Amino acid sequence: MDQILNKVGSYWFSKKANKEINSVGDDINSLSSTIEGGTKWLVNKLKGKMQKPLPELLKEYDIAIGIFPRDATNYEFNEETGKLTVFIPSVCEVGYKDSSVLRFATIVTGYLEKGKLVDVEGMKTKVMIWVKVTAVSTEGSKIHFTAGMKKTRSRGAYEVLRDGVSVDKF
Repeated sequence: MDQILNKVGSYWFSKKANKEINSVGDDINSLSSTIEGGTKWLVNKLKGKMQKPLPELLKEYDIAIGIFPRDATNYEFNEETGKLTVFIPSVCEVGYKDSSVLRFATIVTGYLEKGKLVDVEGMKTKVMIWVKVTAVSTEGSKIHFTAGMKKTRSRGAYEVLRDGVSVDKF
């Protein structure tokens, strides 16, 4: 009798375990379709779709790797259209070693091309007052920010990842 109960119990347990394991896969798939913005990358990693770190992507496109704050690790990039969406945990400012300051919204978008990030939304720089940055381009040792007018700075100041300092509003 004990052997029969053991076999029935182990059969029931294995069926239940298989059902639970399959349920986890279904949960991940449904979670993937419902999660918004910055956490979608985690689900892609769980599904086996590895995404390169943001600094590596920027380097591949010849953009200074420190242009975004250090905690801007979540992003979506459409290779076909070039659209880049970077998710930043909170509105923040980043100061650079050339005394320039950039302010970031929680979502920054733009189109990434070799040496350029154009049609930028969600980034400002201080030029007497806060001005919207519409494009960033690199040329050798220089980095150019288009914010109403073109502002050229040393690229070296943007090659190091820096922490953002939270601010109240963009």
